[in-house]
Amino acid sequence: RAEGRAAPSAMEPECRVLSIQSHVVRGYVGNKAATFPLQVLGFEVDTVNSVQFSNHTGYAHWKGQVLNSDELHELYEGLKLNKVNRYDYVLTGYTRDTSFLAMVVDIVQELKQQNSNLVYVCDPVMGDKWNGEGSMYVPKDLLPVYRDKVVPVADIITPNQFEAELLTGRKIYTEKDALEVMDMLHAMGPETVVITSSDLQAPLGNDYLIALGSHRKTKADGTRITQRIRVESPKVDAVFVGTGDLFAAMLLAWTHKHPNNLKVACEKTVSAMQHVLQRTIKSAKAQAGEGNKPNSAQLELRMVQSKKDIENPDIIVKATVL
Repeated sequence: RAEGRAAPSAMEPECRVLSIQSHVVRGYVGNKAATFPLQVLGFEVDTVNSVQFSNHTGYAHWKGQVLNSDELHELYEGLKLNKVNRYDYVLTGYTRDTSFLAMVVDIVQELKQQNSNLVYVCDPVMGDKWNGEGSMYVPKDLLPVYRDKVVPVADIITPNQFEAELLTGRKIYTEKDALEVMDMLHAMGPETVVITSSDLQAPLGNDYLIALGSHRKTKADGTRITQRIRVESPKVDAVFVGTGDLFAAMLLAWTHKHPNNLKVACEKTVSAMQHVLQRTIKSAKAQAGEGNKPNSAQLELRMVQSKKDIENPDIIVKATVL
């Protein structure tokens, strides 16, 4: 080991994450996008693969299997029988099935009984906006399950603008609207809300994408403190898959390391994302060759190559406290 770098304390308590997400054989989405960064940042990660596909569904072809809610329950029962169902965090992403999602809620509630400090990080993946028009890419009957069952037990949620609008039934046209929507989401349960992307006009200009974060804490005497931030990050002109999964995993890690500083947690998360995306687009363009558009395989996130940036990101994106 390089001299001068302190060894990690041998007494540092183990932090264990149960991540229930999709799995791909090739590439980086779901658990494949979340596990490596979390491990690099020192977390133990136990993965349940909600699907096992050959690759993500943005390719021309994909094959694989889907885990149903009974099979999820069976895996959880196995952990429980061995008394290894104690977790510090639960992380969930893309799900297509209402009964599976309802089972996740049951598991989270049981794990919270085991450990009252458990933090549930939920990316409520439902849809997105293209050219200003929002559309859902999961069945519509997932919305009430997310709104009425999932969000109330979540501690940290990472919707995009369209998903935040769906969950609250309120449209966002201005930053003020967004802050009010985040307050509505806090009122539903979560202490931390990050709107990961929006079509709001960035003060830095059209080449930037705005993310907004809000952390609400109730002090022992009952008073509430809310910290709110805006992050503007440079747009990268390509369609990446798995970025939301990577974002949620790194936000989990950095909020754990900076529990009362959403600004720093978001700066580290978004800066690391930028490093990964810049490395990915550069590599994809080199593979595709001059003048050719990179394909899905070439645009897979350069995760392993970005290990150092994930572990210790050079802060290239700053957050503004609102």
